[in-house]
Amino acid sequence: MSIIYSAAPYHIISYGILLGAETFQSFIGGIVAFRNLPRPQFATLQSAIFPIYFSLQTALPVILALTFPAERTAIGTTSSSFSGVLEPTNRLHVLTPLLTIFLGGLLNAAFVGPATTKTMRERKHQETKDGKKSHDPPPHSKEMQALNAKFGRLHGISSLANLTAWIATVWYGFYLADRLS
Repeated sequence: MSIIYSAAPYHIISYGILLGAETFQSFIGGIVAFRNLPRPQFATLQSAIFPIYFSLQTALPVILALTFPAERTAIGTTSSSFSGVLEPTNRLHVLTPLLTIFLGGLLNAAFVGPATTKTMRERKHQETKDGKKSHDPPPHSKEMQALNAKFGRLHGISSLANLTAWIATVWYGFYLADRLS
């Protein structure tokens, strides 16, 4: 029963949820939804999922840092929680990936996600003015061209931040696997 009071299982479970959510949303759920839903329904779905997803991507690295388990060595026990994450020997393989994941989620949750949603609303309004969808073949009005370009930049930044966070999550998984072996 003492394992229930240990941070270790909560750490592994949090890591599994993070990697699973990132992998599913990035490489399965988002792609399947894009290929199978009409564009308006896809946009509505993503607008509902992304705030939750990016909140998880921001919160779970904090939980991982809080639950970072101590390690028994021949000399004694290393620090756990935030102090263990901040130990000089853990900065590269623990602090760096957890901070990268946190910052990627925070960037998307606080800045890029809301800016993308705002741009999508502006495009919808411009579609009404132009009488033409943003994704219809050209030509488009100068306003729609600018909004499409802005959306493309924001989507690219969001995707890059998300992919970087996923790579950092996998990198951290290799560290965890090394600790288990």
